[in-house]
Amino acid sequence: MAKGYNLDQERKQALSLFGKDLARRAKSRCELTQTGRVPLVTYEIPPVPKEPEFSRCLLVSDAVLGQLEKPGTLQAGEWHHLSEVIWSDVPAVQAMALRILRHLAPSEPWARNLIEESYLNPVAEDLANEASL
Repeated sequence: MAKGYNLDQERKQALSLFGKDLARRAKSRCELTQTGRVPLVTYEIPPVPKEPEFSRCLLVSDAVLGQLEKPGTLQAGEWHHLSEVIWSDVPAVQAMALRILRHLAPSEPWARNLIEESYLNPVAEDLANEASL
């Protein structure tokens, strides 16, 4: 058990090295909601690689993190702003926006329409296709 704990701590430490660069890229806002002045955490886009990669990390609010970790709690009405976020120039942001939209699409026509209307960077498309929420 101590080995797993130590590995977790090492991973967190490695992720913390991305903190300043993520904050600069995100302008200290949640990258999926654009909400500012809230506590932000680093979120790794699953499946997580053996070594942390900056290109697979997002800065998100605690509220968003909770929904990403438990997709069943996603409130469709709170995600209409993805119509703007999907056009981000950051592939990781585009990929997570697409994953969220795909999760919502079976029951939300607006999400299906947005998926059909959007064009993603090929890197973002590949990242989005690696897994679902």
